[in-house]
Amino acid sequence: MDEFDAIPPSALPVPHSTRDSESSEVISNDLSVSTYQLPPRTTLGKPKVQYSPDIHAKSKYLISHYMSTHRLSKLYASYLCQLSSVCVPTKLQDALSNPKWMDAMNVEMDALNKNKTWDLVPLPQGKKAVGCRWVFTLKHKADGFINRYKARLVAKGYTQTYGVDYLETFAPVAKLNTVRVLLSLAANRD
Repeated sequence: MDEFDAIPPSALPVPHSTRDSESSEVISNDLSVSTYQLPPRTTLGKPKVQYSPDIHAKSKYLISHYMSTHRLSKLYASYLCQLSSVCVPTKLQDALSNPKWMDAMNVEMDALNKNKTWDLVPLPQGKKAVGCRWVFTLKHKADGFINRYKARLVAKGYTQTYGVDYLETFAPVAKLNTVRVLLSLAANRD
């Protein structure tokens, strides 16, 4: 009996039993023998700085993305634009006054000329040219800072009337799967 008294109770095998009274005794016996305490917390985190004087440079979502200023007075719209420091222009005159937007428009025009998007032709008699307008957006990096100023020249397609200005809207675009099927058919015919 002296050999068994030296063995701690946690090292003894737990008997398997179907009765609840025996299993509860074993569990309560194990809990009384070993109590585990969590180690004390040694590192404390620093709270975030709530105020930064350069807040407009750190803001991830600018107010100009969520608010339209075209119905506000010019003074109040100017104030709101200064809150986020960069205002996306809605009119061409506003964009022409900023050199960054001018550069974005020049890049767009260079891309359109390089890709030969259009050819200058004389306008047929009795026809009106489709107008165009500039659309300006800001592209942001993942951290919220401005990546680039983007300007796009878009046509005012909503000014055209079906049956008068155009008859069909078919655009022949081949899908890659269609090209693959045709190539496989041609390869199998050989």
